[in-house]
Amino acid sequence: MNKYKNIKRRKSNRIYVGDVPIGNGAPISVQSMTNTQTTNIEETIKQIIKLKKVGVDIVRISIPTLEAAESFKIIKANVEVPLIADIHFDYRLAIKSIKYGADCLRINPGNIGNKRRISEIVDCAKDKNIPIRIGVNAGSLENDILKKYKSPIPEALVESAIRHIEYLDALNFNQFKVSIKTSDVFSGVKANKILAKKITQPIHIGITESGALRNGIVKSSIGIASMLLAGIGDTLRISLAADPVEEVKVGYDILKTLGIRFRGVNFIACPTCSRQEFDVINVVNQLEKNLEDLSTPMDVSIIGCIVNGIGEAKVSTLGIVGGSKKSALYKDGIRQKNKLKNEEIVKELEIQIRKKAKFLDKLKKNNI
Repeated sequence: MNKYKNIKRRKSNRIYVGDVPIGNGAPISVQSMTNTQTTNIEETIKQIIKLKKVGVDIVRISIPTLEAAESFKIIKANVEVPLIADIHFDYRLAIKSIKYGADCLRINPGNIGNKRRISEIVDCAKDKNIPIRIGVNAGSLENDILKKYKSPIPEALVESAIRHIEYLDALNFNQFKVSIKTSDVFSGVKANKILAKKITQPIHIGITESGALRNGIVKSSIGIASMLLAGIGDTLRISLAADPVEEVKVGYDILKTLGIRFRGVNFIACPTCSRQEFDVINVVNQLEKNLEDLSTPMDVSIIGCIVNGIGEAKVSTLGIVGGSKKSALYKDGIRQKNKLKNEEIVKELEIQIRKKAKFLDKLKKNNI
């Protein structure tokens, strides 16, 4: 449920990627993509397991060759996360990926070739009852559309998407979602706003090729938040030139900040100053790393002194207020008698957080 009632999601059709519902009010799914060589089966599986640990809903894998398709078959049999096969140019790879268990295809119908080849892919997708994601990127628009518009402006991107949608409509296939992505925040947001008014299919959002970790997070956060606040987006991916695990973390952080979807600990930490009584930055960094497997939502405040610490602790699930040598621990807004030694905050607070998570999970399971 949205924390902020003014966020009203756009209505869309429902599809499924594996067991993950997409559209029609389903939770916005967080996706990522492996950056290992698909033919390196062991490393790809390891990466998918790491992505699952931090909460990824769906993982996309590139299938550029027949050897990669054969590898995909083995990978699919050894992971639990729904997999999207990313296909360009060769329709035979799409068909083989479907037969090998892909839960969804990502294709650009414009570069697959003639309509017969697209029809064969669609027939196979119908037979296996899997959806397709139409992916339009500013960097790979059709030549005739580029010639018409001179550059990949929003209107050009939308025209490309509508063309591809018409391919699938003509084949009586409606199990698909659509994405329009650019590396420019403003054109990406505008294109998706135009598209959202023209179609009823689910929309996958993101800012593609957004850059390295820091710059990519900033651009992605601005662009994706703009679309989510407009009610657009049924799935999302943060595209970073970084570890894919970071993409998933940032995706959840955006959803959490907007009050749309909650996973794991929301750390409220001061920016630190000379009043801090313990190393706040180190404590927060260590706890984030240690607790990335935790999915139970809760607010934990870690404030280095009493100026804002008490106020934050009183409205947090758990809170630490810095003191000389020992810091005060708050549980559900109530100060505890026992203080934590400052050098043991990471260890002791992790214990308290995991204990609280088990309690909250039990309450949820019993519908209390």
